[in-house]
Amino acid sequence: MKLDLLVIGGCGHVGLPLALVFAERGLKVGIYDIDKSAIRNINNGIMPFKEDLAPQLIRKLINKNLFLFDRPEIISNAKYVVVVIGTPVDEHLNPLFNLMKTFFKDLMKYFRNGQNIILRSTIFPGTTQIIHDLFIKSGKNVNLCFCPERVAEGHAITEIRELPQIIAGVTKKARIAAGRLFGKINKKLIFLSPIEAELAKLFTNSYRYINFAIANQFYMIANDYNLDFFRIYNAVTQDYPRAKSFPKPGFAAGPCLFKDTMQLASFNKNTFFLGHSAMLVNEGLPNYIVDRIKKLYDLNKLKIGILGMAFKKNSDDKRESLAYKLKNICEVECKKVYCSDVYIKDSRFVPASELIKKSDLIIIAAPHNEYLKLKIPAKKLIDVWGLYQGGR
Repeated sequence: MKLDLLVIGGCGHVGLPLALVFAERGLKVGIYDIDKSAIRNINNGIMPFKEDLAPQLIRKLINKNLFLFDRPEIISNAKYVVVVIGTPVDEHLNPLFNLMKTFFKDLMKYFRNGQNIILRSTIFPGTTQIIHDLFIKSGKNVNLCFCPERVAEGHAITEIRELPQIIAGVTKKARIAAGRLFGKINKKLIFLSPIEAELAKLFTNSYRYINFAIANQFYMIANDYNLDFFRIYNAVTQDYPRAKSFPKPGFAAGPCLFKDTMQLASFNKNTFFLGHSAMLVNEGLPNYIVDRIKKLYDLNKLKIGILGMAFKKNSDDKRESLAYKLKNICEVECKKVYCSDVYIKDSRFVPASELIKKSDLIIIAAPHNEYLKLKIPAKKLIDVWGLYQGGR
């Protein structure tokens, strides 16, 4: 089968929405993934995760413009190949550079001359050039680009269509080819060099992570003086344009913001002091909440309920969620810990109604919209996100 586009790792949060958008525009799109369970679900029209607009698109496009494969030989049959494998960090917060090189070395025999290869996920600065050199060393003449994804999980399809797309080709030919592809779904294209685009992605996520840390630090300061943070927040932000971007506090986590901030710190020889400070604040928020509770209650006698285990609002993604860190801390010190999430299936979780009934205190860890309908006694509630500000 000849394909216009193949997305490697395309059953996940980055690749699948992109594949759907291109298939919707009439391209013959393939997905290559090693997750056979996800392939089976998608072939049956079932989304493996929560994503707006995706279920109806899958049912419309599967086996028409969208095809799934579990064997790497299909790589040779695609004009464009999008790779959504990024650079992870290890337990010491150091980027694992060799994983990307190993990935391409293992698949090198399937790439062919003239193909257009696009790196899509976050990578350590300089990686695009390293992969380009790897292709040259392997005797493969391909057009390599880095085109970072910049969408919000859960709203990826809408944002792929609407947000400007950064194009960063190693060569002019690569840049033109990638621009021609992304021009089919979005006319707003921004052209950068690979190193500029790699830093642009890290800057974006680090900026967001630092802003959440500011809000969380202010929340802690207000609470330490027994003040209502949200009264202050509302006064600051109401009809005041210069505070429009001031976020509310909350458990800032997920698979990108923290990781990308640490990658930027590593790139800058560990002198990214704002990033490290943001990490201490954001990662320390669960400990801070438990310490505040400890000052008021005997934790050994306390039953704690944690509502929402996803890493963010209205999501079913639990990757790197600080709700689990909060759970682990509470389980060490508290009499009992109950967990619940409207989107995540886990046999250990209880329904929200049972959690509310059995818990002495309830912490909103992920502010899902469904929780606005719950009746939680105010004296039981710890609402870090300010979900109930303005009424229920």
